[in-house]
Formats: sequence, C-alpha cells, structure tokens
Amino acid sequence: MDQITLQNFRCFREEQTARLAPLTILVGQNSAGKTSLLALVRALWDIAYRQRNPDFKEDPYDLGSFDEIIHNRGPGGKRADSFEAGFSGEIERGKKKAKINFDVVFSRQRSGTTPGRIRVGWRGLWIEFDLLEGELKVRIGTKRGVWQRSMPEGFADLVEDEPERLWTYFYVFGVARADENRSEWISLHGPSRPSEEDWKKIEEFIHPVHGYFPAPQQRPSYASAPVRSKPRRTYDPGPRGRDSEGDYIPPFFAEMSFHSKRQWAALRCALESFGKGAGLFDEITVRPFGKKESEPFQIQVRKFGSRSKGPSRNLIDVGYGISQVLPVITELLRDDSTPLVLLQQPEVHLHPSAQAALGTLFCNAAGPNRQLIVETHSDHLLDRVRMDVRDGTTMLKPDDVSILFFERSDLDVRIHSLRIDEEGNILDAPPGYRRFFMEETNRLIGL
Repeated sequence: MDQITLQNFRCFREEQTARLAPLTILVGQNSAGKTSLLALVRALWDIAYRQRNPDFKEDPYDLGSFDEIIHNRGPGGKRADSFEAGFSGEIERGKKKAKINFDVVFSRQRSGTTPGRIRVGWRGLWIEFDLLEGELKVRIGTKRGVWQRSMPEGFADLVEDEPERLWTYFYVFGVARADENRSEWISLHGPSRPSEEDWKKIEEFIHPVHGYFPAPQQRPSYASAPVRSKPRRTYDPGPRGRDSEGDYIPPFFAEMSFHSKRQWAALRCALESFGKGAGLFDEITVRPFGKKESEPFQIQVRKFGSRSKGPSRNLIDVGYGISQVLPVITELLRDDSTPLVLLQQPEVHLHPSAQAALGTLFCNAAGPNRQLIVETHSDHLLDRVRMDVRDGTTMLKPDDVSILFFERSDLDVRIHSLRIDEEGNILDAPPGYRRFFMEETNRLIGL
C-alpha cells in the first residue's frame, strides 16, 4: 500500500513554504491561519491520496463557499478568482521511495470550491490536468518539451455532475491512456511528439503497480475538532464511524469490550498508561447495564491511592479534561490509526502536567508511518517535545520535528519554519517568536 509523507507545504499566492515533518507543531496568535493550513493540508491529502474532490465544509473545518475562502486581494486589487497550494513529499510503494511534487489551483465551481488544475511532478517529469477553461486538457512535460491533449467534448460537464469522481476521470482518461492515440498530442514546447524515452519515463511513473503516480486509495486522514463531545451519563451502543468530535469513542469502547476482548485489553492498557503518566486516571472501564450488548452502558474511570484503589466514577463526574482528551489519545493508540492526524488544541481543559504528557505521546506516535500536525497554545506541550527529543526518550530526531510559527503583520501572516537542535533549542526563531512566548514570563519575574 502506498504511503505519502508530506514534507513541504506551499501556498503560492502568499509565496510561503512551510516545512512539514513527522511531528509538526503549529503555534501563534488566534486567527492567524493555523486552522486554514490544517484544512488545506487535508484538502491536498484528499486529492492526492484519496483521489476525491475535497469538501471545504466538512467538519471540523467549515471554511464556507469559494467567496468566503478566497483572499480579497487579487491582481490590481480585484478579488482573486483562484488560490493555489501544494506540497512536496515522499511516496513509498513497497520498498521503493521517490520524491514527488503535488500542486493544485483551486477555483470556483458553481458555489463550491474545486481543484481546477492539478499537477504531479516526479524526476523531471510532470503531468497536469486543467479544467479552468471549461474543458479538460491534459499536459505532459519532460526536460525535452511540453505536450497537450484535449479530452472529448462534454467531459468537463461530466466531471461537474459527479465531482466526487473527478480524480478517477483524470486518472483513467488522462493518464492511464496517455500513450494511446499519440497523434492527438500537440506540442506546446520542444519536439512535435514525445520520444520513446519520454513515453518510457511516463509509463514508469504511471504504472499502476510499480509506478509512483499516487494510486487510488481510501485511507482518510483524521481531523479532530478543538472542542470534543460532552460526556454523557449513559450511552447507547451501536456502530459509528470516526468523527471529529469523538462521539464515536464510547460506542467504540463498548463494541471492542464485547467482540474484541484482546484488542480492547491492549487499547485499555495503553490508555491507562497515558492516564497514569498524565495524572488523569489509573483505570478505565466499560460498565454495561445488562448482559446484552444492545443495552446502555457507562464509561467509568478511577484513580488509585497509595494504599487502596479509589471508587469508580462516571466519566461525566470527573470534569471535562478526560472526556476531551480521550478522542485524541484513542485515535493515536488504536492499532488502525490513520496515516495523517490533524489535531486542534488537544490540550483543552488539561492541567499543565497532562498537557506535557501529550507532548510525549505525540513524540511516540509520530514516525515513518504516521504524520501528526498539531495546532496548540500550550508551551508545556511544546517544551516536553523539545525535552524528549533532547533526552533521547523518543525515536524522533531533531529533523523529525518542525515548529511553524504564525506571525501576523497588519493584515498579512507570515509562517516561520523553525527547527530544534540536539539540545532542544529553537533554531531560526524570529524576534516575534521570543516576544510571543516570553512577554508574560518576563512580566511575571519583573524583567
């Protein structure tokens, strides 16, 4: 199965590049664009990896219509008619890896926002699908030249009627059949036709098994809302899919406790290990109100004292901290976690030591097979990440962590890509970063 690791996020209109790593932490003032970056990353992931049209109104990132998303300033001060974003990354197929570039121009389609132009590049070769002018044009570029082919009339209407199949149409009609009817390809630059060497390189890239053109997959990313679902005194069982607020967590626990006892025991052990380290709970259980799985149940936790175990308490009776963090830690600890996890303010309602414990969890969860992008306002979480990398308590190396600092200047925002060294020190920090984290501390100690 393919695995894509995002390495650099690009926003072309703002001419900014943000370095992404196995663990990327977003910090900065409110309303500085951190959530928008998460939404764009998910949109690019949906196009490149799930190969479907992104939904900019899907929870937890409801960015609205195209006119609500687009920057007000275009050429000559007019409202822009498109926006661009992309990433460079590494795609792994089997034991082989390759660097790819993936760029998208988003435009208005009816009232929605859709990818109007998609370009995938690899080793001096790129393939582009262009719908901006109302008809689909496929272009191929190599070091020798650029060639274009227009798709049949009415093809754009077909895509517009079924936008969820956009990428399938692109792949089947534009790429998989790229070498059919070679006479239909028109030269835009260079020789009149691609050479046999060009076709061989194209075929190598788009081969459905051995190539590097992203093959259709259905593995989604997971995105959490900044405020998760409220705890309830009792829950009703029933299968539920993942959701951004974590409503699925209690039924998921109950279903595992009835049908997958071994997996539930392993997950429960991992949850309790985190709970103990964070000072939140020592034990978590599912308490059914009957012997049938169709009957209501409760989620209970308890703390252990030095000499005896405390009483089991309903999740709703222990404050919001535990219920707010359960969806986050469960998603990272379950054995079928998604390859890309996008988290907004996972530290909500947690005390400082629990916030720091999240930093350790993120260090242990991020790696070659899972990428985490975390928006946070917690310096306790960030400091723990720096210390864990410094102390070697995690497999992550300094280059595996990226800190993106969003700094507002008037109406614009600049994204600073910061690194940490082997001692956990922040590298390349602008003056604004120091002010952002140090002003209140300096005021407290009288500096």
